Amino acid sequence: MIESAEQVQTAGRLWQEHRQEPFPDSLRRVTFEGTHVWLLDLDIAGCVLRWLEGGGTLDSKNSRLVQSCIEDLERVIPEINDPAGAQYCQRLHQLAVLVSRNPSGTT
Repeated sequence: MIESAEQVQTAGRLWQEHRQEPFPDSLRRVTFEGTHVWLLDLDIAGCVLRWLEGGGTLDSKNSRLVQSCIEDLERVIPEINDPAGAQYCQRLHQLAVLVSRNPSGTT
């Protein structure tokens, strides 16, 4: 239970940091192997909000979505040449990984 509370707290802090950073201009109209980073950002944001509101759990649909986003980011991040864009996506990846872990199980 303590691990779950710490995980929610860490995700909440990272989420606040992420929300304060503007989406990098270098990634606005770029696709990597057909993947739009802005769409990954949007999908992960929705999952993070649901996860935080759910006290650290996601339903199975959103669990699958966040896992798919993680896999896409793992392909995309090495292709990003802009350091600010890479850092933005690495934080997004870290958030996605945090919310993909459901210590309380999926609902």
